Amino acid sequence: MLRSLTFIKVVHSLAFLFFSVANLIVLFSALSGRTSALTWLALAAVLTEGLVLMFNGWRCPLRIYAENIGAISGQVTDIFLPKWFADRIFSICGSLLAFSVLLLVVRLLTGSLN
Repeated sequence: MLRSLTFIKVVHSLAFLFFSVANLIVLFSALSGRTSALTWLALAAVLTEGLVLMFNGWRCPLRIYAENIGAISGQVTDIFLPKWFADRIFSICGSLLAFSVLLLVVRLLTGSLN
């Protein structure tokens, strides 16, 4: 079962959902000016994800694993995302995170963060 492409796609789907929610928590906190421990945990999670991706040459480790067990492309986002979105996921989510972090920093520096 652990060597199944379907299993990898399900795990990837759950990870994508988790990190998407974390990214949205950071965005909401930045926009509202209200932070909590959840904000900082979510930010730590997405930054850790970014480091993992960076150290893997901007390739998801699950994609690498899928290719190692025989997938032709290793593309694991096709289970739930349209291709045009999957092809741009790093730039979309990365831009959203960069905006959120920038806004958090501005709010921290101006004292408008609760």
